Amino acid sequence: MRKLVLGLLVCVSLFGSDFENAKKACDGGDADKCFNLGDMYYRGENVKQDDFKAVEFYTKACKGSVYAGCVTLGVMHAEGRGVKQNYSEAGDLWEKACSGGDATGCSNLARLYFLKKDSIKAAEFLKKACDSGDTTGCATLGSMYSTGDGVKQDNFKAAELYKKACDGGDAAGCSGLGYMYSNGKGVKQNSFKALELYTKACDGGDAGGCNNLGIMYMKGEGVKQNSQKALELYGKACDMKNDDGCKNYATIKKEL
Repeated sequence: MRKLVLGLLVCVSLFGSDFENAKKACDGGDADKCFNLGDMYYRGENVKQDDFKAVEFYTKACKGSVYAGCVTLGVMHAEGRGVKQNYSEAGDLWEKACSGGDATGCSNLARLYFLKKDSIKAAEFLKKACDSGDTTGCATLGSMYSTGDGVKQDNFKAAELYKKACDGGDAAGCSGLGYMYSNGKGVKQNSFKALELYTKACDGGDAGGCNNLGIMYMKGEGVKQNSQKALELYGKACDMKNDDGCKNYATIKKEL
């Protein structure tokens, strides 16, 4: 028991030393250390959670061009955590991050423009997010090209963006690309490829992908017809709060 207590005291002592060194470095202008301290207070890791302290250190990090600090500080302004809620300030912070090449800053800024009902500006920043490696940004922009929301409708561009998102591991991107293959939009119609992509999307947690995969099993498109499998997939989609999945599940359940 005595050894355990001593061990804990040593750990606390070491952490205290590291913390003081990080604080001293931050005070001396090390923006990365300021960001680390902001993260600790934001998450309550090894310190008591404190939004006001988090804001203080994220502000220093952001001023020092650590753009991840600008992003999280923007989130705190948007949510009113440690500061008064201020979407305008959040937007300015995300724009600074985006201009510095931070994909999340661009993506968050796009969401803000969606809230403002400005799809054209949203598309502009989604492109920046996608170009900076944000796969969700690629998938969302693909959807906009598919429907012509904020951009000129272009199925080929939509398929290209969905593929980029899917290749990067974004389940919604795989689902979108599956839809394009299923319907022959922007790509040659291919039910087998659609099945493969919907499976990948569903396994990745995309509810729409599960529902569409269920439709393929129900109709026997690209796969042997299997109503029971379709029911299972509709149920999975419904569990993820997909309305179409719930409706399809109820319909097939009555028939089986």
